[in-house]
Amino acid sequence: MNTAIVHIDCATDSIPEVAEALAALDGVSEVYSVAGNVDLIAIVRVPKFDDIAEVIAGKISKTPGVLNTESHIAFRAYSKHDLEDAFAIGLPDAD
Repeated sequence: MNTAIVHIDCATDSIPEVAEALAALDGVSEVYSVAGNVDLIAIVRVPKFDDIAEVIAGKISKTPGVLNTESHIAFRAYSKHDLEDAFAIGLPDAD
């Protein structure tokens, strides 16, 4: 799976509507309303690397209310959840 993190500036008066429209797009797995320099952050997950461009340039950037995007391509994912699964051998917790 190929992942991109997309920072999105949008029209201030339509943030919820833009977020809902983005969340409905194929290839967009999550959309977060955030505080900071951008209004929304979208997580794009697609099976083929070439699909990232289609989702970001072809869909996200063309969504009404989106003013600007900045994309970051993920090389590798790290999370506590992933590490716990990697070391689990199927035994019940000792608790």
